[in-house]
This record gives sequence, C-alpha cells and structure tokens, in this order.
Amino acid sequence: MRNILLRGGRVVDPSQDLDSRLDLLISDGTIAEIAESIEAGSDVREIDLGGAVVAPGLVDMHVHLRDPGREDEETIASGSEAAVHGGVTALAAMPNTEPAIDTPSWVEYVRTRSHLIDVHPIAAITVGRRGETLTEMAELAAAGAVAFSDDGSPVASARVMRRALEYADMVGRPVVSHCEDLDLVGDGVANEGLASTISGLRPSPAAAEDVAVARDVILAGATGARVHIAHVSTRGSVQIVRRAKADGIRVTCETCPHYFALTDDAVRSYDTSLRINPPLRSEEDVAAIRTGLADGTIDAIASDHAPHSLEEKQVEFDAAPPGAIGLETLLPVTITHLVETGVIGLARAIELLSASPARILRIEGGTLARGARADVTVFDPARSWTLERAWFRSKSKNSPFIGATLLGRVAITISKGRIVFEEGPAPEGAPDNAHEERAADVGELPLRA
Repeated sequence: MRNILLRGGRVVDPSQDLDSRLDLLISDGTIAEIAESIEAGSDVREIDLGGAVVAPGLVDMHVHLRDPGREDEETIASGSEAAVHGGVTALAAMPNTEPAIDTPSWVEYVRTRSHLIDVHPIAAITVGRRGETLTEMAELAAAGAVAFSDDGSPVASARVMRRALEYADMVGRPVVSHCEDLDLVGDGVANEGLASTISGLRPSPAAAEDVAVARDVILAGATGARVHIAHVSTRGSVQIVRRAKADGIRVTCETCPHYFALTDDAVRSYDTSLRINPPLRSEEDVAAIRTGLADGTIDAIASDHAPHSLEEKQVEFDAAPPGAIGLETLLPVTITHLVETGVIGLARAIELLSASPARILRIEGGTLARGARADVTVFDPARSWTLERAWFRSKSKNSPFIGATLLGRVAITISKGRIVFEEGPAPEGAPDNAHEERAADVGELPLRA
C-alpha cells in the first residue's frame, strides 16, 4: 500500500479539537503522523493541498441503496461510487429493500458487496417490515447489523416498538425510528400549510411526526434503551428531543440537508424531486432545525439518499414515490446553508457529518487521531459551483438541488488508506464544472462496477 503525505492542508478534526494548518502522513492504511512539517520519504506520494480542508471521512448514517430488489435505481456498487464522490467513507444502508434486510444472510450480502467503503447494514425491526413479529435481533447483530429500523414503514404498535427497544438494547444496538403517525398523514403529500393550500396538494400535518416522536421518546425513557429519531423535520420534534435529553433519556436524532435548506414553499413548483417523506416544512420549522443543529439537540446530518428512476418521478406530484438523492450533495449543501450563513462553524459541521454519526452507530471512523484508520475527506469549502444533472455518479438523478449554486466540493476521498476518488485539474480555459474526475492509487479497485 502506497504511503500518502497530505501537505499544507487545514486539518479540522472535532474528535481532537483540532483546527490548524498541518501535514498529515498516511502509512499502511492508518494515520501515521500529524505535524506542522513532515519529511516525505521516497515511497511517499506527496500532495500539496494549498490550504484545502482535511477532515475525517464523512459518515452517512441514513442511505437507501435499493439493493437487493431495485438495482435499476441504485446498487451497492453504484451507491458506493456516489458516496466517495461526495466524500463519504462509511454509510449505513436502510433495510427497505425487496426483500427486506431481515435475515443474517441479507445482512452479510449488504455488508460485503462494496469494495470502496464500509457499508454497514441496518436490519429490519420486524419480519418483512410489516410491524408485527420482531426479527432475530441477536443473530442480525452478530452478522453485522449496526442498528434496527423499519424505515419507510413506521412501527404502528407501541407494544412492538417497546419490545424492539428492549431487545435491541440487549445486543447493544439502537433502534432508528421513522416517526410518522400514518393515520394522521393519511394521503397527504405536502406539509399542511399555505403552500399545500395554494398548490392544491393533499396536506400532511407536522403533528404526524411530533406524535410519533413523543411516543418513541416515552418508550425509550420507560425501557432505558437507545432510540435514534430519523430525519427530524419539525419544530415540535426538536423541542421533544431537547426536553428528553435534558431528562436523561437516551435519544439521538438526525436531520437532512433538505430540511434546513428548503421550505414547503418550494413544492409550488410541483418538482417531484421535492416529494419526500417527511415533507418539506415551514420557515418556522426550518429555523428550529437550524437552532437544533447549533445547540446540540440534533446530533447528525444524514442524506436520506433515496434514488428513484426517471420514469417513477416523471409523473404528477401526488403519484410520485417519495425520496431524493443526497449522498453527493451532503457536504456542499451543509456548507452553503449552515456554515456560510453562520448558523454553525466548519468544525461543528464536520462533527455532524462524521464524528457524531460514527459515535451513534459505534462504528470505526470520525477521527484523524494517530493510529486510526485513514478515512479522509479533502475539500475546498470556498469553491463555488453549479450543480448539474450530469455530475452525479448515482444511478438516479432525483435531486432537488440541480441548478443550484453551491459552496464546497470534494477534491480527494481516501478510504482505508487508499485514494478512491480524486478530482483532477480542469483544462486551461475550461468552465468550472469541466474538471476531470479520476480514480487514483486504488490498485485493483475499479471505481465503476
């Protein structure tokens, strides 16, 4: 394995309270040294970063890879390629596949099919994600499941959820809860408010999320187990989690870039990339999400990467399946809408995108400490660029941010000590988006499946 010296970067590592211009040496797949100046040996590839940010590899704890079952939308291989394009070196794959990830063999299938990054399976809470019979959680955990979730199909029964929390805690795993009361959601497709009224889209109230979050927080308190609330989108949910943490309940939560970057007013365009679950919320909800990210109530930012084919999304808004891709835009949307606007600092952003999700899932990553595995993301936070459909490596292109001007773009992704993505220099006189992207130093590891 070739050694790599990243010279002259701004090393930002919240796990060590580190933010300084330093050199970083990678040797034999691990972080060997961080210092103001490191001498390079003859067997070292030296890369002058010119002040670009060097951060722990991003950890996306909420991703839908559609494999097995819908490989036309995404595969584990194509999703991994999209991940490294976005600086993600580890991800957690949700079990709402066809069939569901509810047996040890399917957990093993997901865990072993990526050659670029760590893909950590999240196994189903209930058999077939039907909300009735608990899966064999001990066997699934032993096979490599890092958490349990029926994501996309909220567990309606409080009794089943209580048992799930108890059994998951016995095997040291959190339950990741998709919190929506489907009776309240009904056939709603857009947030209940002025935008849904003007656009004529069927409304879904914010209370549908709040009620479900409150129930699961209460159950976590009653059992002493860990619960993680997925894709928090409402002011009420933020308030419930904040109070629960103050009361010592073992609750963590995540939000997604679209919930702090967009409001429900956007659905008046009828762009089906904006048809997501939970739906985009009001300005007041967005403000609460941003406050929760700043004050520590919200623990992580995840993409909720949900690929869909063009044919599925090229229909009326009400008929479109919910979901948008986000693996590749996770970092730039965060920088553009949180860091550049002063909501949070860069170190806090990296903590939310890397150290904190790794800690919640208890997986390797989220640090550049000496001796740690070398999962590294290098990016220029000041680079302005326009997102174009052709830029994506995901099989699907259903992004709500196409056409947007964003800040921050990944230049190098290093996974397990190997460069798995590197953006080459643009030809002289070429436009900003004409940068050639290439793989380097990956040995026998091809970037394309």
